[in-house]
Amino acid sequence: MTDVKAGVEYKINIGGNSFLLDSKKFELLESIVETGSLTETSKDINVSYRTALNYIDKIESALDVKVVNTTKGGKGGGGGTSLTSEGYSILKECKKINAIMELHKDVNEIEAEIVDINNVKRIMTIKNGDFQINAPLNRNYNVGDEILALISYDNIFVMLEPQTSSIRNILKGQIIEMKLEGEIIRVKIDVGGVVLCSDITVSAEKELDLGIGKDVYVGFKAMSVATLKL
Repeated sequence: MTDVKAGVEYKINIGGNSFLLDSKKFELLESIVETGSLTETSKDINVSYRTALNYIDKIESALDVKVVNTTKGGKGGGGGTSLTSEGYSILKECKKINAIMELHKDVNEIEAEIVDINNVKRIMTIKNGDFQINAPLNRNYNVGDEILALISYDNIFVMLEPQTSSIRNILKGQIIEMKLEGEIIRVKIDVGGVVLCSDITVSAEKELDLGIGKDVYVGFKAMSVATLKL
């Protein structure tokens, strides 16, 4: 089974209905695919058969869709449990979220609102107070949607002056914290009321002569911003 942390919740939206799917229910759906049996699934995720049924009922009631199919055995017994197309869609969405979380273990998480969309360039502008950046339009978003933007620490560059380059987001900020972690210095920068973390080398820190309270610029490509709809 996919490695998923306990306590993780996935916000699933189908046909205007939404449901917070916790890690246990995600494990249930994944196990159904692997075992083809609700009895085996309940053993696999260490819950009672009745509890497994209750999980399914809660998902189906909240989203108003059928997520599981059950078949009865014939003369030879058997039968089984499988996911419907909607059930597979839910599982796929959870796995996409897991993949993003795994890819961005050290990641800046920023809640923001979409304020502009450029369908030609497939770019959207997102904003949180004075903090405003561009991000790729890789999902069916609309202006006004609330999203979570994820930017990996090592995708953020720290500069003393803004530089013209392929970097699409260049923002001015102030260093508020610096912490040595092994061979890397983790720098926290206040950018328009949003705190961003950047991991830089010790040699880069010395070259830039960084210190708490110093004004700097941070830069990152639009394509390095992953997004999830809240």
